[in-house]
Amino acid sequence: MKTDTITAIATGLSNAGIGIIRISGDAAFTIIDRIYNSKAGNKILSKESSHTIHYGFIVDEKQVIDEVMVVIMKAPATYTMEDTVEINCHGGIVVTRKILETVIKYGARIAEPGEFTKRAFLNGRIDLSQAEAVCDIIHAKNELALKNSLNQLRGNVFELIKEMRIKILRDLAFIEAALDDPEHISLDGFDIELTEHLEKECQEINKLISESRNGKIIKEGIKTVIIGKPNAGKSSLLNILVGEDRAIVTDIAGTTRDTLEETINLNGIMLNVIDTAGIRDTIDIIEKMGVDKALRMAFDADLIIFVLDSSTRLDENDEAILKLIKDKKAILLLNKSDLVAKVTIDEIQGKTKCPIITVSVKENMGLDEVERTIKNMFFGGEITFNEEIYITNDRHREAFSQTAESLKLVKQSIDNGMPEDFYSIDLMNAYETLGRIIGENVEEDLVNMIFKEFCMGK
Repeated sequence: MKTDTITAIATGLSNAGIGIIRISGDAAFTIIDRIYNSKAGNKILSKESSHTIHYGFIVDEKQVIDEVMVVIMKAPATYTMEDTVEINCHGGIVVTRKILETVIKYGARIAEPGEFTKRAFLNGRIDLSQAEAVCDIIHAKNELALKNSLNQLRGNVFELIKEMRIKILRDLAFIEAALDDPEHISLDGFDIELTEHLEKECQEINKLISESRNGKIIKEGIKTVIIGKPNAGKSSLLNILVGEDRAIVTDIAGTTRDTLEETINLNGIMLNVIDTAGIRDTIDIIEKMGVDKALRMAFDADLIIFVLDSSTRLDENDEAILKLIKDKKAILLLNKSDLVAKVTIDEIQGKTKCPIITVSVKENMGLDEVERTIKNMFFGGEITFNEEIYITNDRHREAFSQTAESLKLVKQSIDNGMPEDFYSIDLMNAYETLGRIIGENVEEDLVNMIFKEFCMGK
């Protein structure tokens, strides 16, 4: 596949030890031969062996721009499956840009965001799900998200879909063959066999869909809202989780008037934590706006942490919060356990089904139990990536849902005694929908949209 030659800075554009300018395309070696001089001045890189590195200088005519190391990689054994050159220069902004400008001057054009990976996809080196995993790796916010993206980059999603499509295609081919040659191939009893296949495939897909919420949480973090009465210790909890004083803490009730948001890495689990105004009846207009906002945030949260001051008796505000979290994923923290308790676990247990943990935010007591409880609530304990596949991409989730719907329609046709050619229509829809995840028969506009999410140079 003939292409023009693209180039971009592959490292961050900032003063650093090393900068990398990547070139890919038919003219990559022609360009580097024109702008590279070896120390002896007689080396032509296009004649050198693939996957070798060379010390020399980048020059524009007779002007030396920088002392560099140049890596040459010949097609097809490259990321893009095209001739590729990587210039490792000093990492200053000025010198990196100057080398990029020189590469463009001698025949390359600046790459669009994600164009190197787009070429890897278009040239067949990776499928579309792997290309999206590359973007997810770049933007991974925690170790769990990174591990999941690496699994997808290794082709786990592709292999899963490939296996599903083979099974569907096998059933589809048998039906078509039987309809074309009914004298030699019988469909008698095949509906029972097909139903068994459909049930297994639907079960597998539904498991992926149901666990995709975990995948989204791994990728984006758990939207966590801290609520409670004024002075219960909400802001102190946020500060200790963040590891610095981000929220103002005073003995004056109602200090927090608006939400304060922080992203916290809790041993690999990302919490997008929102500290809210203390929930209570108030005539202060600004404080009331903060309370209303806290209630709205709690309604949309993945997790609510209710901080309750165990050194004071329960009141109507506590009771209102207990009702609010009744049908939500929530953890109740009995805070200020270093003081004389006026609220006990036994008293609270009759009012809520959520986990209750005794803590002292001031003394940093009980917070390890909070971490373990969150892991159990969202991931059933430890998270492993040995064989599990977590769907994190909305496009993949939607395609799996459409596939499941098509397979259900096949089963309905069987149950309703419809002719076998009805099975073929929905089986083919399922087959094609799965194919769109990995990039088969995918629209050009969708491909362009996906790669626009990438950073420059990748």
